Amino acid sequence: MGALNQTRVTEFIFLGLTDNWVLEILFFVPFTVTYMLTLLGNFLIVVTIVFTPRLHNPMYFFLSNLSFIDICHSSVTVPKMLEGLLLERKTISFDNCIAQLFFLHLFACSEIFLLTIMAYDRYVAICIPLHYSNVMNMKVCVQLVFALWLGGTIHS
Repeated sequence: MGALNQTRVTEFIFLGLTDNWVLEILFFVPFTVTYMLTLLGNFLIVVTIVFTPRLHNPMYFFLSNLSFIDICHSSVTVPKMLEGLLLERKTISFDNCIAQLFFLHLFACSEIFLLTIMAYDRYVAICIPLHYSNVMNMKVCVQLVFALWLGGTIHS
């Protein structure tokens, strides 16, 4: 059997929206501001929930996890996009692309699992309020968050 003619892909080239430097700067500024505001807002939510003892209940525990996932999720692709808007060489290596895809799937799947858990939390709070503290204690909440991260990792 003869040798096969194969080529291994080592990097991808971003074609982007435009080659105009002025437009790239005009895109860079609002995307950077939006990204920074997203990070700041979610970080403030996490810090507020962690340092306010009154907010240490399941609903806010899940909300802080949602903010953390949003920080991670937005940090997967946006920095590389901003880098691509500024630099002349607009490429990503194959390995970095695969890693980015893994983390994108991980955080997206974990977010969906978390939203499902949050819906269940509200269901229990509304439909069986007298049993809520027994059903949704902190041990159960931590186990559910562990399960959502495990499920997201397995899915990715």
